[in-house]
Amino acid sequence: MLDSAQEILKLQSQGEATAVEITTSAIERIEATQQSVNAFTHINRELAISSAEKVDEKRRLGEPLGALAGVPVAVKDVLCTQDMPTTCSSNMLRNFQPPYDASVVEKLRKADAIIIGKTNMDEFAMGASTETSAFGITRNPWDLTRTPGGSSGGATACVAAGTVPLSLGTDTGGSIRQPAGFCGVTGLKPTYGRVSRYGLVAFASSLDQVGPIGWSVEDIALLLQCISGYEPRDSTSLKHDVPDYRAALESSDLRGLKIGILREALDVDGVDDAVREGVMNSAKVFEQAGAEIIEISLPHSKYWVPTYYVIAPSEASSNLSRYDGAHYGHRASDLQPEKAESLGPLVATYCQSRAEGFGAEVKRRIMVGTYALSEGYADQYYTQALKARRLIKGDYDVAFSQVDLLLGPVSPTPAFPIGEKIDDPLQMYLCDLFTVGANLAGIPAISLPAGTDHQGLPLAIQLQAPALEETRLLFAGAAYQAATDFHKLRPDTFES
Repeated sequence: MLDSAQEILKLQSQGEATAVEITTSAIERIEATQQSVNAFTHINRELAISSAEKVDEKRRLGEPLGALAGVPVAVKDVLCTQDMPTTCSSNMLRNFQPPYDASVVEKLRKADAIIIGKTNMDEFAMGASTETSAFGITRNPWDLTRTPGGSSGGATACVAAGTVPLSLGTDTGGSIRQPAGFCGVTGLKPTYGRVSRYGLVAFASSLDQVGPIGWSVEDIALLLQCISGYEPRDSTSLKHDVPDYRAALESSDLRGLKIGILREALDVDGVDDAVREGVMNSAKVFEQAGAEIIEISLPHSKYWVPTYYVIAPSEASSNLSRYDGAHYGHRASDLQPEKAESLGPLVATYCQSRAEGFGAEVKRRIMVGTYALSEGYADQYYTQALKARRLIKGDYDVAFSQVDLLLGPVSPTPAFPIGEKIDDPLQMYLCDLFTVGANLAGIPAISLPAGTDHQGLPLAIQLQAPALEETRLLFAGAAYQAATDFHKLRPDTFES
């Protein structure tokens, strides 16, 4: 089992393996684990082998190769791919075949990566457990009775199961970092606008961000290098030069670095003791590497979740209004006669198509968002949430004037059992307690493996940095992984 992109590149350059052999092995691994883990919604068998053959031919002819040549990469099923369906794990888009590639998918192809398939997710990226997918539940490779987290559950579970070394997820409120933490892998949410959103099916446009997932900081730095950069087709894309992320990994000396530990996060009720202990132990690792640990307060952190769950559903209500059976998405074939008569055929088509196409969680968020934006309530809810968001961003600005990075938990608990929270939306939303702040502020954050609890479930820590300081996150994350072996732990469910 090859779980390192660096190792795969080395094997090919030394002539010890071909891209076709590596791709074939990845597909076989996916097929062996798909029934139990269900990480994929679509496997790109023929096209992946064809792409691998082209990489091998370019290598044989001595032609220039991309930075990810021959490396299998999985793509979350919310990113458009012109040669595979893009369903958002929803019946609403079950048969959608995009006519174009997302910007990040174009960049993967340019880097000669092998796009192996599309990964399962919470429907339209709304969820924290990958239980809302129309294509079935994804399970955590560390314990098949537990959730891999969400919404990028498939994108992290496929890495944890050893099927691919790298994948692309999206993060609206923690949807890369939380499942990365649950699955014991490394996941990074870049600065908003650092990676183009062109071709990303929108959930909440001011929050969504594409990011890399892999076992190590070294591997995700490689993937981040390939997908970052300005995109003129994306009005939210930032016109900033992309630094050399891999160069940031060359030193593990953290002397002079100030890391703020979020004391408030550790004092919140409901935080598992093992999670607290993992954060405190990690602080000691950073201290031993030369960093200075300082307690930091974010006074408005208690408003992160309520602010997020007004803004995100409001934007979702607007973005998903296009899926009505007429403009986009599933269209009801047999209208109920009583609805057609009372509402008229057009409105009845809208109502029935949306009722059939969307799942319960998506409907819930659309209704919450529509209410928050409705006349008479927009000022009371949505406008107030925007004001709170400004205060939250101000907290981060003050904190980063004192420290270089912020350290805290990713999630209040390790991976929870499948079915435990699915019928309790409020408890499910609290899984985002420590992650939504970075999205509201538009700053980068990374989830790093931090050992296991007494049940053998992965623990994780989160580092947050000022906007456009991904290099700082990667530098500190690489130093942490140089001092620990947590990112080398593997689930024994699929030992090979």
